[in-house]
Amino acid sequence: MSARRAHIAMVGIPAVSHVLPSLEVVHELVARGHRVTYANDAAVAGLVRSSGAELVPYSSGLPVADNDWPEDPIAAMGVFLDDAMRVLPQLREVYDRDPADLYLYDIGAYAARALAEVQRRPLVQLSPTYVAWKGYEEVAAQMWALPGADDYRGRFAGWLAGCGAATTDVDDFSGRPPRVLALIPRAMQPHAEQVDPEVVSFVGPCFGPLREQGGWTRPAGAEKVLLISLGSAYTRQPEFYRRCLEAFGGLPGWHVVLQIGKYVDPAELGEIPANVEVHPWVPQLAILEQADAFVTHAGMGGCGEGLFTGVPMIAVPQAAEQFDNADRLVALGVARRLDTEDATPEALRGALADLTTDPEVARRSAWLRAEAKSEGGTIRAADLVEHILTLNDPLR
Repeated sequence: MSARRAHIAMVGIPAVSHVLPSLEVVHELVARGHRVTYANDAAVAGLVRSSGAELVPYSSGLPVADNDWPEDPIAAMGVFLDDAMRVLPQLREVYDRDPADLYLYDIGAYAARALAEVQRRPLVQLSPTYVAWKGYEEVAAQMWALPGADDYRGRFAGWLAGCGAATTDVDDFSGRPPRVLALIPRAMQPHAEQVDPEVVSFVGPCFGPLREQGGWTRPAGAEKVLLISLGSAYTRQPEFYRRCLEAFGGLPGWHVVLQIGKYVDPAELGEIPANVEVHPWVPQLAILEQADAFVTHAGMGGCGEGLFTGVPMIAVPQAAEQFDNADRLVALGVARRLDTEDATPEALRGALADLTTDPEVARRSAWLRAEAKSEGGTIRAADLVEHILTLNDPLR
């Protein structure tokens, strides 16, 4: 690309599942010679610095450390609004003195859009999940009918008016970014045909050297490999892990990799079968590239990696959009859904046998893998960022 070297600022939130999807894009932009600053909480400083970006630390109030999110959806949205109000002055203290040529931002980082609009700088949302489509307002209207929604919208509108943002409509500001790079397979997007291609580019999961660090070797003699992972946020599930051990422990021909997160002591699981390895964290992509099946919580990151590697999935959703994601995987023909209470050892074994012996599942998995790989990933995302820079370069 012909874009001159620029100052690009990425503004994220301190949730690992939101940092990882865009990390390779940031790394690629740094490698191309751009100066990239990355504003985020110090809790994810290690991840940010691994990309080569310069950390701009801010203090976030999001409950990512203990995953203690409000169950009420309006209250949960209020947590992000409160954080935006807290973070914007911190961002302005840095970026009013050193404005970026272009702002990239996570879907939860409302303060970033406000900052860019105040400074009249171009901005691009890097979305780690699905985006709005034509007619999405009908879905959102159900949310706005919930108790507390009017107060939330009033607070949001008041903040927008007070902070100087150019976009003062709450729906447009929170749900209609001017430009979006969707870091998910297009196959995971609801009503993809109704998404505006002038606004949204589906680049698919973005991988590269950072995501590929930490290899994994398939044990000799393992006929098939099963990965079990509930991601980074919903891992405090010792009873579910025990059911998985009962379901898959000693299963002929299968080697099992079980990720349990940092909240569960392996001693809680009892005796570990000989064909199972247990870890608090694993190089998920490296394992999936060699795996034959995947038990996942159906977070968007896991869904994307499963589709990208063509691995059939047993979806056991835990929260938020994971239930919709699980249903989407089923509709795509590459998964079976089991809710946690239904995920008995018998049901888990049955789902695994069903998935891995169905030729149509294998065919659909291979086709969707090819589709995901064709979307361009990290290189296309960086190319698009540079193209947007060029369009907005006053020296062009």
